[in-house]
Amino acid sequence: MSVTIIRRPSKAALLGTIAFYLLLSNWSQAQVTLGTENGEWRYLGGDSGNTRYSPLNQINASNFDELEQAWVWRSDNFGPNVDYFSRATPIYVDGTLYTVATPRRQVIAIDPATGENLWTFREPPTVRHQRSPRQAYGKGVAYAEVDGKGVIYITTPGFFLWALDAKTGLPLENWGEQIPLEGFSQTGGIDLIPKLVDGWGPWQDYLIGGGAYDPDYGIPREIGMVTASSPPIVVNGVVVVLVGHQPGYGQTRIENVPGDIMGFDAATGEFLWKFHTIPRPGEVGHETWENDAWSWSGDISTWAPASADPELGLVYMVTNASTVQFYAGHRPGYNLFGGSVLALDVQTGERRWHYQIHRSDQWNYDLPTPPMLMDLTVDGQNVPALIQNTKQGLVFAFNRVTGEPIWPIEDREVFQTQVPGNYTAPTQPFPTWPEPLDPIATNGLTEEFIIDYTPELKEQAMFILNGYRVGGLYVPPLPEDHNNDYINNVGCLAGVNISHQPVGDPSIGMMFAAHSRNCFAPRFLRATNGIDRDNPNYPVPGEGGATPNSTPTTGKTVAAYLPGRPGGLPTIDGLRLFKPMDNQLTAYNMNSGNKTWSKAVGPTPESIANHPLLEGIDIPDTGGVGWSIQMVTGDLLVQTRALSDGMAQMYPDEPMTLNARDKYSGEIVGSVPLPAPGQYGMMTYMHRGQQYIVVQIGSSQMDYPGALAAYRLPN
Repeated sequence: MSVTIIRRPSKAALLGTIAFYLLLSNWSQAQVTLGTENGEWRYLGGDSGNTRYSPLNQINASNFDELEQAWVWRSDNFGPNVDYFSRATPIYVDGTLYTVATPRRQVIAIDPATGENLWTFREPPTVRHQRSPRQAYGKGVAYAEVDGKGVIYITTPGFFLWALDAKTGLPLENWGEQIPLEGFSQTGGIDLIPKLVDGWGPWQDYLIGGGAYDPDYGIPREIGMVTASSPPIVVNGVVVVLVGHQPGYGQTRIENVPGDIMGFDAATGEFLWKFHTIPRPGEVGHETWENDAWSWSGDISTWAPASADPELGLVYMVTNASTVQFYAGHRPGYNLFGGSVLALDVQTGERRWHYQIHRSDQWNYDLPTPPMLMDLTVDGQNVPALIQNTKQGLVFAFNRVTGEPIWPIEDREVFQTQVPGNYTAPTQPFPTWPEPLDPIATNGLTEEFIIDYTPELKEQAMFILNGYRVGGLYVPPLPEDHNNDYINNVGCLAGVNISHQPVGDPSIGMMFAAHSRNCFAPRFLRATNGIDRDNPNYPVPGEGGATPNSTPTTGKTVAAYLPGRPGGLPTIDGLRLFKPMDNQLTAYNMNSGNKTWSKAVGPTPESIANHPLLEGIDIPDTGGVGWSIQMVTGDLLVQTRALSDGMAQMYPDEPMTLNARDKYSGEIVGSVPLPAPGQYGMMTYMHRGQQYIVVQIGSSQMDYPGALAAYRLPN
């Protein structure tokens, strides 16, 4: 098993295992995930199944237009260097809101009626925080009750775990360990790095060679770098900690620390177990790491938040690729557990099941959204389901007890690499049902998707594309100096991403996903002449869009090939070769897997609608700029268009509204203005008899850095 057991399972854990197998053999009634009872929003995604759904219906289609702004909470009250693109969705528990803010990832308790600050916690400064590759994008906090007391759990950019008293914000007494750093509390915290690297070969070699651990600095750069982006999740008394690394687009070296998943006792902070995301000898999946890459390769991060089914005692998470994400020649093989859905027993850390959604990732296809848990009725049978959306636009559905696909999944042959020394898996899995968010995800840039608004445009597009080799999702880049008689490979995708999470309605088994279409033709740069592979200060070679990286990456060995020029296709006077679909919102009935509706979120931008080559032609709505974020409350799909800070400055006249859509048709049934563009997510709660909707907003153009805007009906 890919797990290190730190203590023997308790009697309760053994009983839980027995109960799991009873459920496995005789599932008679679907179980419901928890978190939004009594008007609360206890998890980042509302419930433990990350559906972003609440049954609250005080706000509905008949009164949505009457919503008033109750308050705006601003994160710039907590210091400079504020990120306008906040990803932290608050939780609401026992009459209080909790969130994080600023690159310091301060924890703040907020009065849900007024937006006033109740308390704040900030970790003392460390060098390792300054070295963190992911400071600003903390997604939030976790909550649990311990001996009748509410506790907030947070993983910081420096990779410490804290347990805070939910009423006071003070580190929890008699919890965790003493951290030997100036200013740190003597209790309530845990240094996660020693637990992560314990038993890992390169770390042992470092210590044997005379190295010493500095808790202020963290892991030496030549060995690796580690951080956290998503909060931990607490399930049945266990805090499960997720791991992040340097984003794939910034990696140049092949060595790093594996993103092993760890479990801690929620009541004491005791270290319970560790699951090896890169299997070691004798563990399941070890054979998928050829060239002994398991011994030094790293990453396999859990960027997206985790989900859980407390009734089953299982925690579910998704992973990304190993280092480096754009070249795999040094790590041939399928590379389990990269690109996978993992189901772990929360008491022991043992793997119950897994499914590898993409093998040997070298496209930055890391799974960006948490597994969504819903109970479905498929062909008349109750099915406890796990639904996983991908960047590619594929929708995978599994029985979350067994890991069996609900509908068949096929292995299909894909393009093979032509880069010397590289490796690509011969096949990749494709769901046969549900159909993808956009058919281009499986068909590639076929003639039906080529721009055809006029015969002349289609002819020009076809002529340009004849110079390329066109494929589907898994199209490997070519090197700059390739000798083929075509320009490059072309691939397409049309899925979800971190910035626009799919949401669900477990009461009726519906899923809503925002997606966009993109086709690309990336290249590789050969990292050879003049490169000192042992120099940690070596910058990424720049050509075109590959900007030299002033921040040295981890490890010692530069990959043989690195991302090269921008991956975009040529245009026809600024018009793309494929028909644009920039912001589409699609609904599925997941009981049948059928699409129920699909709508463009916004209008066609003027740059397309008023283009001289399209004069007099009625162009279908392309969705506008930005992306769609949403949640479900009662019968409403509450939705807004989000813009990055750069987009907000480029399009200052874009209308910013919070919309109520009929979840059965997608039609807008109400709207209210927002003070700034949305960012990442929203949530809802009931406080003292009133329902509130809180939207994450942010824009330097409108002077709202990392803010929260709350709405409620008039008193």
